Amino acid sequence: MKKEGHESIGSQLLVQYGCMALWISLSAAVILVNKYVLSVSGFPYPIALTCVHMAFCSVLAFLAVKLGFAEATPITADQYIRCILPIGLLFACVLWSGNAAYLYLSVSFIQMLKATTPLVVYCVGCGFGTEKFTLNSFTNMIIVVFGIAIASYGEVMFVLIGVILQCGSIVCESTRLTLVQILLQKRGIKLNPVSTLYHIAPCCFVFLFLPFTYIELPKIMSDPDVNINIPLLLGSASIAFGLNMAVFLLIGKTSALTMNIAGVVKDWLLIGLSVVIFGNTVTMIQLFGYGISFCGVMYYNYQKILAMKAAQPAEKVVAELAPADKDGDNKTPLLGTNGTHGGGGGTGYAHAVSAKN
Repeated sequence: MKKEGHESIGSQLLVQYGCMALWISLSAAVILVNKYVLSVSGFPYPIALTCVHMAFCSVLAFLAVKLGFAEATPITADQYIRCILPIGLLFACVLWSGNAAYLYLSVSFIQMLKATTPLVVYCVGCGFGTEKFTLNSFTNMIIVVFGIAIASYGEVMFVLIGVILQCGSIVCESTRLTLVQILLQKRGIKLNPVSTLYHIAPCCFVFLFLPFTYIELPKIMSDPDVNINIPLLLGSASIAFGLNMAVFLLIGKTSALTMNIAGVVKDWLLIGLSVVIFGNTVTMIQLFGYGISFCGVMYYNYQKILAMKAAQPAEKVVAELAPADKDGDNKTPLLGTNGTHGGGGGTGYAHAVSAKN
């Protein structure tokens, strides 16, 4: 029995670490490949690249649903207009501005700027009423911003437009995650990975295709040096699709703490790979500033995990006391903290995932 128990625990750990390694690999691959496509391969068109990604994900999700490999969560027209479209628009802005930042900034510096994401999510959540303002979190925010300011001061290739684009992407992503919590989870709309892409990717593609038609398409048509490498673009889109699947797989198989550790490993890995692959310069001042920001973010995540653990016993009591419905199932809160729901996961998981994508 003990041997079987050890084997069971060993198998679980193997699955968890396997999922974590898969997510780290795919997440790093998406960022590095996008950087290569936009800055090295001769295709400096972020909207076009993102359109390819969304079109590819839309087609695969559509085929998966129609061929019976996955089920799509039913969405009414009213829910689509009120919930899916705003989230799709914000997601389009996140991808557009985030990819455009690679034209101006190094991968290492972008990862440092992304360290502010959990605190921006917190600030947006306070504005929408999904988070409560505390002096402790505000102090963390000051520490993180101070660290990023030092890292920015030490950046050799500091380009203001790139910083504005990346900060805009972070704000849009934080707003998107908050709206996922408000518009989808509190309405009881649960989306699995394929269902999320099935509903959101097409409208995201439409929102991106309109600016692409007026902004980038004329430039591509008149650019004699443009390099449209179809296999490279499809390879990038395939990795992006795999990452979307891996995110939800990681949410379902691991804890919030594991996800935060995975995100930290990925961030440091990308900083190192950007130096090796693209020759990015990382100064000691940057590392010092990022170290300060890193400590602030880790402490914030630690506080969030403690809050999640403290809330779990109360939720179990509520579930046990809740009356059973006619089918005999207990009524549970629509917005859980275990993060197993699609479309962004639970509160703690949404923060963890957003901070590391």
